[in-house]
Amino acid sequence: MSTRRIRGAAITAALAAAVTACSAPSSGGSDDGTSAGSVVIGVASEPDTLSPLLGYGKDGNSKIFDGLLTRDAGLKLKPALAAALPEVTDGGRTYTFTLREGVEFSDGEPLTAADVVYTYRTVLDAKTNNTFKSELDAVEEVRAKGDDQVVFTLKYPYAPFAARTVLPIVPEHLAGRQDPNTGSFNTEPVGTGPYVLSKWSKGEKLTFKANPRYWGGAPKVKSFTMAIVADDNVRATRLRSGDLDGAVLPPNLAATFKNEDGKRTYQARSYDFRAVTLPTAGKVTGDRAIRRALDAAVDREAMVDRILDGAGRPAYGPLPVDDPAFSKAVERAHDLGRAKKILDEAGWKPGEGGIRAKDGRRASFTLLYPSGDKVRQDHALAYASDAKQAGIDVRVESATWEVIEPRMKDTAVLAGFGSTGDPDFGLYTLLHSSLAGDGFNNMARYDNPAVDRALDEARRSQDPDKRRSAYATVQRALVQDPGYTFLTHIDHLYVLADRWDGLTTQLEPHEHGFASGPWWNIEDWQPKK
Repeated sequence: MSTRRIRGAAITAALAAAVTACSAPSSGGSDDGTSAGSVVIGVASEPDTLSPLLGYGKDGNSKIFDGLLTRDAGLKLKPALAAALPEVTDGGRTYTFTLREGVEFSDGEPLTAADVVYTYRTVLDAKTNNTFKSELDAVEEVRAKGDDQVVFTLKYPYAPFAARTVLPIVPEHLAGRQDPNTGSFNTEPVGTGPYVLSKWSKGEKLTFKANPRYWGGAPKVKSFTMAIVADDNVRATRLRSGDLDGAVLPPNLAATFKNEDGKRTYQARSYDFRAVTLPTAGKVTGDRAIRRALDAAVDREAMVDRILDGAGRPAYGPLPVDDPAFSKAVERAHDLGRAKKILDEAGWKPGEGGIRAKDGRRASFTLLYPSGDKVRQDHALAYASDAKQAGIDVRVESATWEVIEPRMKDTAVLAGFGSTGDPDFGLYTLLHSSLAGDGFNNMARYDNPAVDRALDEARRSQDPDKRRSAYATVQRALVQDPGYTFLTHIDHLYVLADRWDGLTTQLEPHEHGFASGPWWNIEDWQPKK
């Protein structure tokens, strides 16, 4: 979630950038590379860092770096820096990768097994300030076997481990000389990917140019710029004026380009969901009856229809309804009567203005959402409206992430999560009590021993039936003891100038715009003939 933070000055910078940041894509070449072989994309936010050691690109699709493996359009794993898929032995506890021959970092130094070992050991080092160590919990040891082989030994058989090796590899000869938390590598990265970073103007834009040493061949798109435009309306305006080649847009704005010549809309299915965190430390949200009542009171179908214009699905939990591990038993309808009954039985009685109270405390709490995010704002307002019908007063406030983060412990937040690849990838960090309050992991500080046991069982089992059963247990528990109110799963919408071939979309995680989108494979695009 940290890569989604919108800095305090981002909106101001974005508005200024509308005038100054990029020349029109059709103009001659410039530092932004705005020419026939370049692309300028408008996105809502920028990463905090470009170092994989701190989380950048850990789920794939970094244009600067490569992992041992990568994913194709259908998310099937395929070799990247590895010459082939891993050899798996010892009952699923040993993974051996052989590196692709002739790969160089963009500075000309060769890739070796030592770089892979350095990357994983540094990520797992307790002194490295990242919040995704738990995703590699299964790793007991990683070692080099000569210059071209890497061997991972796991503590336990971890079924989806291969998918974790999309983690980008960094050069030990550069990153190893620095503090991974504060070194210049965080903003001046060197990798093996199809592009190199040529300029980063914080809060304004990042410009990338083709890597002449790329092992996969020279991209036809010679440069691209990610213009940081926090405000949805400004992005749409710049796209319409020709200042941007493409942009990620909310449904209402994407719809305005439907019949515009020379523009094409792409819709990507996703695991990205919106939910309200209900911190157990909150004086009102800590009451389980309040959380259960809110779950029953929320009208998910109406949110999909009115906020997303149909570009999404109701979220009955963290897994979308078409995920193989989704439990249909947890599908539930909007039921205001049930919400009121839950509150009545728990002693929350209607009071002044219809707002309930118990033991002198009003059923009232604040809900924060990040400034400039219209989709989250609309979800927050709809949620507050539904809650009020049940007698719960939800006060909606916008704020920057700098303001939100210190308050997350006991204040509700309209949050976004969702990971592709395996249920473990999203559910463990969202719900396991060992990660409560660990950055953006388990923001609600949810603590349910039965859920912890089920998550641990699913993580350590290779039996597909046992894993499905464990995740069904998790989903049922979230209905009876919700730590979040799950609202919608969102389809991602992108509008681009229609002058390139080869554009596709993947099934996307929450993190999108910067890494995901029709530009996930920009190195493979071809000019239209």
